[in-house]
Amino acid sequence: GSGSGELCDVATAPKVDTPRLSSFLRAACQVIAVLLEEDRLGPEPGWSPGTQDGTLPISDRSSQLNTGLPFLQNRTVLCLCASRGQRQTLVSVHGLPGAPFAPALDSRYVLCVWDIWQPSGPQKVLICESKVTCCCFSPFKAFLLFAGTVHGSVVVWDLREDSRIHRYVKLGDCFWTFRTATFSTDGILTSVNHCSPVQAVEPVSTSVYRKQSFVLSPFSTQEEMSGLSFHVASLDESGVLNVWVVVELPKADIAGSVSDLGLIPGGRVKLVHSAVVRLSDRLSHTCFEFWGATQTLNVKFLPSDPSHFIVGTDVGLISHGTRQDLKVSPKLYKPQQPGMRPVKVNVIDFSPFGEPVFLAGCSDGSLRLHQLTSERPLLQWDCSTDGHAVTGLHWSLTRPAVFLAQDDTSCIYVWDLLESDLGPVAKQRISPDRLAVMTVMGEAEKANGCFLALVLARASGRVDVQYLKRTWAAPVADELRKLQLLLREAL
Repeated sequence: GSGSGELCDVATAPKVDTPRLSSFLRAACQVIAVLLEEDRLGPEPGWSPGTQDGTLPISDRSSQLNTGLPFLQNRTVLCLCASRGQRQTLVSVHGLPGAPFAPALDSRYVLCVWDIWQPSGPQKVLICESKVTCCCFSPFKAFLLFAGTVHGSVVVWDLREDSRIHRYVKLGDCFWTFRTATFSTDGILTSVNHCSPVQAVEPVSTSVYRKQSFVLSPFSTQEEMSGLSFHVASLDESGVLNVWVVVELPKADIAGSVSDLGLIPGGRVKLVHSAVVRLSDRLSHTCFEFWGATQTLNVKFLPSDPSHFIVGTDVGLISHGTRQDLKVSPKLYKPQQPGMRPVKVNVIDFSPFGEPVFLAGCSDGSLRLHQLTSERPLLQWDCSTDGHAVTGLHWSLTRPAVFLAQDDTSCIYVWDLLESDLGPVAKQRISPDRLAVMTVMGEAEKANGCFLALVLARASGRVDVQYLKRTWAAPVADELRKLQLLLREAL
């Protein structure tokens, strides 16, 4: 000021757009943190992203997440899941420790949320009382994490919560915050709860829900509302598919809630049951009777029309249905071989490029490429893994004709249908530290900055990120049109 001591005229005071400033500071802090980490780890490689010792022949470079933290010791990785909205965000689920470490953590499962550009430590650490079997992020912005457990509960963590309402544990010279679930369906004592282990948890969203949510709450930021404009579906092994509405309460109550017993004191996000689809009724055909109860293993929703879903079973068939229980054709997707077989459809994955096609990987080692409108597969490969069960299957996020598979002998297979539709174009065995689970991360939006990464969790608990060779990562001109021609020829 002028130093005259006069009060500044309020009318001339600068106007501050607080939400915009907060958004800028969050983004800027993230960039600065990544740059500082790169500078710190440059001179001392150790486990750092600069080390090339762990780079596989199918990769250009690699990095390693710091799973050497005290509370992750002697824990195997049970599950990996990447965010669809924020392509650098990943969650790893760690089992119970093989040796006692800390009484507060020994009987709990640990989940770590990572940013792969900041591998020195997880962004958030979560704990769960029950064994986590599957998980997923909110689809547009990764601030909600959902998980299904072996006891049939569906739990949600709100990663935006103040860390002060959670447990602090001092390990060495550092304090770590271990976040308990914001909401659990265990608090809903009704018949809608799952009575079997949850096999899959999937977000269900449409642009219609997003438009409605802005009308309902015009005061929330676009990012926050887009994260809550969706449903979550959970499938258990007995064939019960529950659909939940994600609800954000207007105000948190630190004293807890009398009516919502599954909600943590101070929590604002909960799940409200919306609908149930009993797939066991659809699968109980007369031809199945001698097989006994059909087990459901996984579920995926069609990205372009989330009212349609497909479900993998343990008899080699894939069920097709809608959330409105409308008639669909075909009702079942079958292999090329006629008759029933005790084959598990372990993994299924829709194309992320808008095509109504999906991949299925089975316990007999077969891979199938189905079109949504055809009962039999467009393409089927029976010997690509030499009969070993397919345990992982992921469509590339950068190239429509590329996908990656994993078998139970710790082998990774790279497929490029434009190069060869007869078999994989590359095979990589992971040894001696065997492969436990894998997932795929990638981004093709930036012309020069695209990447396709395999995140591999080893038997020892180590997690590394392999950035695949540019041949399989960089988009090819007219690739989607070329793939469509290939599939048309296969009809």
